[in-house]
Amino acid sequence: MREDGRLLAIRRVGNGAWQLPGGILELDETPEAGVAREVLETGIYVEVNELTGVYKNLPRSIVALVFHCKPSGGTKRTSSESTAVCWLTPDEVSERMSEVFAVRLDALDGNGPHVRSQDDKRLIPVG
Repeated sequence: MREDGRLLAIRRVGNGAWQLPGGILELDETPEAGVAREVLETGIYVEVNELTGVYKNLPRSIVALVFHCKPSGGTKRTSSESTAVCWLTPDEVSERMSEVFAVRLDALDGNGPHVRSQDDKRLIPVG
């Protein structure tokens, strides 16, 4: 997230969906190193700060760790995984991303880390 509150987002090649940058950790790297590596695919270097959420996609057995990051340099660019890279406002994130990705903005409330479960389209209520 930039100082002006805009968040880095990408539009995925495979499905055209807007998402926060991310990917799969290598076996020999820390979560923080993996975040920095995955975000660098956008051309942006980041300082990785605190963990803000854990999001579990039940049907796919995927656990996503979300970190608050601060840009520290670079120039945005697309990669083989993205067709667009943009700095979006929180409102734009809510408009462009599906519920299961937009909810990760709950990190902005400062009350994390949040833990949430979802299917491929919707959050699964707790309890």
